[in-house]
Order: sequence, then structure tokens, then C-alpha cells
Amino acid sequence: MVLLARTADRLYWGARYIERAEDTARIVRAYNDLVVDYPSDELLRWDPLVAIHGAEIEVAHSADDPAGERAVLRHLIEDRSNTSSIASSVTAARANLRTTREVLPREAWQAVNQLAQYVDSTASAAIERQLRDRFLVRVVEISRRLDGVLESTMTRASPYRMLRLGRLVERADMTTRVLGVAAAAILYNERTHDTERINEEVRWMNVLRSVSALQMYQRRVRGPIDAMTVVQFLLHYSAFPRSVQGCLEEIRSVLVTLPDPQPVLAALEDAEATLTAVDLDDAEAERLDRAMDRVQLAIAGVDAAIHDRYVGPLG
Repeated sequence: MVLLARTADRLYWGARYIERAEDTARIVRAYNDLVVDYPSDELLRWDPLVAIHGAEIEVAHSADDPAGERAVLRHLIEDRSNTSSIASSVTAARANLRTTREVLPREAWQAVNQLAQYVDSTASAAIERQLRDRFLVRVVEISRRLDGVLESTMTRASPYRMLRLGRLVERADMTTRVLGVAAAAILYNERTHDTERINEEVRWMNVLRSVSALQMYQRRVRGPIDAMTVVQFLLHYSAFPRSVQGCLEEIRSVLVTLPDPQPVLAALEDAEATLTAVDLDDAEAERLDRAMDRVQLAIAGVDAAIHDRYVGPLG
């Protein structure tokens, strides 16, 4: 099936935006659970979550919001000026996929449209604690339903492959950002000289929950939750589909079914080499943060190569 570059671009970015909205919802929900259940009087600040999308910004919050909860959640959930917020991501996904409905299963477009309508009507209220969890769960559920429809009913032709590439590139990137947020939280505590540190096991348990990895990690490791094993699991354990290595391997399996994938495969090999070079004797925050920056740049190289080969150059 011949696929026009503009259609490939919209499928690829529609899938990336859906994955970004889902993963942001997962991360916010996991951190919200940590804040609610944390067994201490310590005030857990929300500021490190701003680093999810790589933004080098500070979100201002008012005196009656000392932890930054409402300000950060508004930024991540409903702020239209933040192009990576859940609301902005879902809107962008719908705009991209609306013009490709002829190649999508009808049920897939219905799921996208339902997600957009739900987020439009509910995102502003989801800042409130009593409505937040229901909203985040619903975003994840509809996104998962969309993925299930595509997996079970869509022909394995070029449109499906572009959707898979978009999902996988975004998923790999977001997993590195989850680890980056963990590093940012540690560095934030050090910078502000907090006297009480977040319990190590609780912190890394939250990281696993952010990518729905806790149960699979426990089955694999069968031991205490600690920084090194969590980082190794999420980066290198390819049998887990949200690990970075697992995503890169599946990207390769998609690329080899596309015409002339050599330029993209070369970028993918660079990303795999960068990932392999990540050797953390301990999950010390600054080293982890720098390592995730390098992996993110390598994944961005894969994204750029996909654009150059299949959907036209970026910018």
C-alpha cells in the first residue's frame, strides 16, 4: 500500500500524541497516589513533575498552594499553552487522525473522538482531588482501548506501521523521562536541603507504577526494590514492552517491514549503542539525569531519521 507522506506524518504524530497523553496520565496518577499514601508528615512537592516533558521552566504557584499541586497539575492536564499537556496532546492527536479516517478502523476513530470529547469536557475539573483519579484512569482506559482496536482489527500495512512507530518512539522517550523525573526529584531535595529524604523504596516503587511495571518487576527481580535494579529493568529488560530496550527492538521489527529502512536503522543502532553504554554503578541522581539526556537525544535521532525517510524533514 502506497502511503502519502502527509498521511504517514499524521498517523505517526497522532499516535505519538495519544501515547504522550496516556503516559502523562499514568505518571501523574502514580505521583498522586504517592502523595496521598506517603507515610510521613513531609510535604511532597509537585515541581519535579514539570520535567516530564523536558521543560526547563518553573511553574509559579500561589501561597495557598505550597506544594505546587494545583499549579503543576493545571500545567500537565489542562494548560493549552503547554503543547504536551494531556488536553493539548489529545487535541493534537484528534486533529491529526481526523484527516486519516479512511485508513483507520471505524472503532479506532470513535475511540479517538470519545477521548477528545471527554478530555475537553472534564480536564479543567480534573485538577480537583475528588475528580482527578477518575479522569486519569479514563484517559488511560480509552487509550488502551484504541491500542486494542488497532492491534486486533487493523491490517498490517503501512498505516498500521506508522502508528506503531509513533507509539513506540514516544513510549521509549517517556520511559526515559520517568527516570529523569526521579532524578529531578532527588536533585530538588538536595538543592532545597530537605532534612528528610523520601524513602528509597517508596520513591522507586512510584517510578515503577508510573509505567505500570511494578508487578512485572517483582516477578522478574523477586527481591527488594532499589534504584539500580529499577533503572536496569526499565532501560534494558527487553521482555518488558515499556522498557527502552523493548521499544527499540520493536521499532526495529517494524522498520524491517518498510521500504529502504537503512537510514533509520543506522539511527536506531546509534540509539541502541547509547543505551548499552549507560552503565550506572549506582543510580546517583546527576549521573542518571545526564544519562537520560543522552538516551533522549539518541531517540530524537531516530525520530528525525523517520521523518527524513518517510514523512518529510522536520521543521
